[in-house]
Amino acid sequence: MDRKAIEGLWDQIRQKYGIYLRVLEAIPAERYQTHPVPDMRTPAELAVHTSGSVFRDLAVGVAQGEVKADESAEAGLAAGMTKEQVLEYARACWEEADAAVAGIGDAELSAIVPTPWDTSFPGWVGFFILNDELLHHRGQLYAYCRACGVAPPSMWGFADNEPGFRPAR
Repeated sequence: MDRKAIEGLWDQIRQKYGIYLRVLEAIPAERYQTHPVPDMRTPAELAVHTSGSVFRDLAVGVAQGEVKADESAEAGLAAGMTKEQVLEYARACWEEADAAVAGIGDAELSAIVPTPWDTSFPGWVGFFILNDELLHHRGQLYAYCRACGVAPPSMWGFADNEPGFRPAR
């Protein structure tokens, strides 16, 4: 997989991330530090995991040649975060990931990238993992919305995203 192919994939991921932000916006503020689904992370914890350890850290890791995610720090970071702080964090993680991806070329895509998860993979594989993980955790947040009594946004409603996450055409 080369840089041109990653550009198309990244554009799709950008639009999906816009839906992810809208799902975070749909969750009621007073539920961010609760467990809408028993034995699962709080919405704040899940957002910190998804935006940081999964999304940003994978993208930056491919760019730098090693994923350095620290999942053990997630709960502490998420503790006490308000809805506004979670959304700010999620947007900041997008910016970091997007900047890292802008600098990725064919060499980074073909290089083997070690991770803290006892696995390594070619850089291009990281984008498929990132996409799968984003959709998996976004699905969990859809369940959180339902458990909190609110309807999540349409998973195909890309045109309703913030301007920076809408379809390019």
